[in-house]
Amino acid sequence: MIHDTLDGPFRHRYLSHEALTRQLETWARDHPQLARLESLGTSPQGRDLWVLTLGPEPDRRRPAVWVDGSMHGTELAGSSVALAVAETVLALHLAPELLPGGWPEHQCRQLREVLFYICPRLSPDGAEQVLRQGGFVRYAPRRTAGSPDRPRWRAEDLDGDGRCRYLRRHDEAGDFVASPDHPGLMLPRRVDDLPPYWRLYPEGVIEHWDGETIPDPDWLVDTPDFNRNFPWGWRPEPEQVGAGHYPGDAPETRAIIDFALAHPNLFAWLNLHTFGGVFIRPLIDAPDSGMAPQDLALYRQLAAWAQSLTGYPTVSSYEEFSYEPETPLHGDLIEFVYHQHGCLAQVCELWDLFQRLGLPRPARFIDHYTALGRESMERLAQLAQWDRVSNGRRLFGDWRPLTHPQLGEVEVGGLDACHGIWNPPPEILPAICDGLAAYWLQVASMMPRLVIEAVHCTQLAEGVHALDVTVANHGYLPSHGVEAARQRPWNVGVEAEATPRGLPAARTRPGPPGAGASGRLGPRSR
Repeated sequence: MIHDTLDGPFRHRYLSHEALTRQLETWARDHPQLARLESLGTSPQGRDLWVLTLGPEPDRRRPAVWVDGSMHGTELAGSSVALAVAETVLALHLAPELLPGGWPEHQCRQLREVLFYICPRLSPDGAEQVLRQGGFVRYAPRRTAGSPDRPRWRAEDLDGDGRCRYLRRHDEAGDFVASPDHPGLMLPRRVDDLPPYWRLYPEGVIEHWDGETIPDPDWLVDTPDFNRNFPWGWRPEPEQVGAGHYPGDAPETRAIIDFALAHPNLFAWLNLHTFGGVFIRPLIDAPDSGMAPQDLALYRQLAAWAQSLTGYPTVSSYEEFSYEPETPLHGDLIEFVYHQHGCLAQVCELWDLFQRLGLPRPARFIDHYTALGRESMERLAQLAQWDRVSNGRRLFGDWRPLTHPQLGEVEVGGLDACHGIWNPPPEILPAICDGLAAYWLQVASMMPRLVIEAVHCTQLAEGVHALDVTVANHGYLPSHGVEAARQRPWNVGVEAEATPRGLPAARTRPGPPGAGASGRLGPRSR
């Protein structure tokens, strides 16, 4: 339902898969003329991968945009923002007076002709584990098929407090010391630090333990990485960590690939992650000099809107978001939908933690994540005061003694990064949802809008007529999408069907999608 305000429960808390499903089913049940819910398949643990289609006559093919969230298990805020976009689109159709900022009526009319595909959770298994017990889940709580049975950590709530935090163990060669000012915070050891020194491990147990080897907490070893599993630029292990055995071998990524290829009417794609407060755009494998100038101009327009509506900057994936300079990632989702599918594609890293901590922006935005030294960790401790006063101590927990079933005497506690680092505190979710929803509707208003400007029928002979149809694009984007995909074989132009009254059906081209009950996009056309 749409109430007096845009204030769904997902704007205030992170929903379980069951609660998320109920929300989607409620919208589809209450607004069948606008909303259609389908499952793209199921995860290995049996959870549906939901996609909600929003717009009048959802089966009528016309320009569309996509939003997905929670591709990483830990990144719950993406689901909230995706659902907020859905709620805002419903308000656009049912109660436009609720739209924040007062949208012009002509823009609302254009947006009502756009289809929205909302996939709020790409990793339901990973998100459910994080919601249930905490701990770090990169994409999904499973190992890549065929991984060797070497010792590795498995998250488990050992002290029964409902959250997986950390274990610390005395070690004269340990890499960490305890912060003297903030209980629960551990800092990288410096040469002049006094003991005690500690080793840190994730709260859990060691699978395939040999009784001696304590593995490093390497979160990426033998773990599938959905965002390295798409066809464009894919590279196998070990060239690309987490690539899988072949593109789309994870059921979640295969479902997205199949949906994208079955929907050539998609023109824009938003892939929601956390954290950082930044938009990331193509190219991923080349500098901006390698991008078509028309596409670069479009992305600069989007960057201006993003800064205005969300406060987030926009960076090039290759120039500011490669972990190593000139070493691009492979098998990335936005590169697949940009190059192969012709979408205006972006990642958004929700939650501007670095800006809120007052950290200066480095030369390359990725260095916020890769250069967290002692000074940055101490500045991170600025969150500890807020955590104690306003956050129910969700971030930092006291250390308590524990007898580990394999390691013996340790202490459990420390950081639970789920609320306040990996995801924004629930108290500020509404503002983030509002900003991103407004931004994505602004992008959606750029979609192509084909109209029939004139129709002329001329009789050439008895029973023979010539039909001249003038079709124009009154939208912002060209009908072929971005320049990167203009030469793809499927990008053949516009097709239409015309059914003259009283005469047998006939195929004709060109013609516009949405020109009437018989108008449609061709099966492989833009």
